[in-house]
Amino acid sequence: MNILAIVIAAAAGFGVGAVWYMTLAKPWMAAIGKTEAEVKADESPLPYIIAGLGALSAAAVMQHMFAAGGVEGVLRSLGYGAGIGAFIVMPWVILHYAFAGRPRSLWWIDGGHTIAAFAAMGLVLGLF
Repeated sequence: MNILAIVIAAAAGFGVGAVWYMTLAKPWMAAIGKTEAEVKADESPLPYIIAGLGALSAAAVMQHMFAAGGVEGVLRSLGYGAGIGAFIVMPWVILHYAFAGRPRSLWWIDGGHTIAAFAAMGLVLGLF
């Protein structure tokens, strides 16, 4: 297990989230029904801690899966990462959102982030 690869992959996935949600802040806030002031008023570090731990966990499991499955190389790892995001994780996000009656715009904002973050983690793991 390459701890450095896992940490860097997790940071890449986390970083994608930062860029993704800064770029899509207004449509995301509209989809969750909050104003910018309401979002800024909640300065709890807990969501960031959960996101970081989730990224570490996902990167560690991805590295294990890639090693066990013989997934090597940057492009192949990128593709497998995007595939995990698109065909394993995103469907579960959408499933929960569908039952909760969340807006479809949120499905695609958060689902797109899932694909991009897992692709980034796969890319980094492929570099190692």
